Amino acid sequence: MRRIVDLSVTLQAGIASDPPGHLPEIDYLDHHHTRDDMLQFFPGATVDDLPDGEGWAIERVRLSTHNGTHLDAPYHYASTMDSGTRAITIDEVPLDWCFGRGVKLDFRHLDDGYVVTPDDVDQELQRIGFTLAPFDIVLVNTSAGSRYGRDDYVNSGCGMGGDATLHLLRQGVRVTGTDAWSWDAPFLHTARRYADHHDPSIIWEGHRAGREIGYCHIEKLGNLDAIPSSGFQVACFPVKIHQASAGWTRAVAILDEEQA
Repeated sequence: MRRIVDLSVTLQAGIASDPPGHLPEIDYLDHHHTRDDMLQFFPGATVDDLPDGEGWAIERVRLSTHNGTHLDAPYHYASTMDSGTRAITIDEVPLDWCFGRGVKLDFRHLDDGYVVTPDDVDQELQRIGFTLAPFDIVLVNTSAGSRYGRDDYVNSGCGMGGDATLHLLRQGVRVTGTDAWSWDAPFLHTARRYADHHDPSIIWEGHRAGREIGYCHIEKLGNLDAIPSSGFQVACFPVKIHQASAGWTRAVAILDEEQA
């Protein structure tokens, strides 16, 4: 017997899930709104011919590939990966990357805007007694997970630095994930550090590690506090969108019988 834990947030309009200008919009058409639309397919039919006088329920959605829980492709970070190869788009991501042994790093205690280092990663792996292997899927639990949909969500949580990201990738990890809006530290905090030192290397440093070693990451995960540190598999197959930088995913953790 196994238990499946939903690690995806609900795609919802009207909440603070993304920065202004990047929010999804959803129009809901119920069974009465669509009656005339349905009848157009059946010349001569009337509303009385429809069961209970109802059409179908349908939604029209305006969103980006980075709304909701989604998997970023290497193409999102830069035009190249693996030190010069053309970066792959979401329809080219190997599906083998998207299903594998999972591990959760608990960084909820770290301050908003903190940039995670390789030492932080190693200390957490040592604390939970886990040794990384190639193609493990590494999930990062930040304080942002509890803020999803609230006004401070986009600016909440720590972020993964470029060195920490490369530290994972050099051990064979190809998919990572976070419950924050971004794999990197929130832009608000990075902008303040940039204003102090004008160091361009800190801008989007976690993402841009993909220029050296191509990888994917999941953003806007949910419910990470409901899974253990290890003993589960992750499935995060993306929607196959032609030449896109990301694809939405219903990410889940699959727990074995002992963990369930």
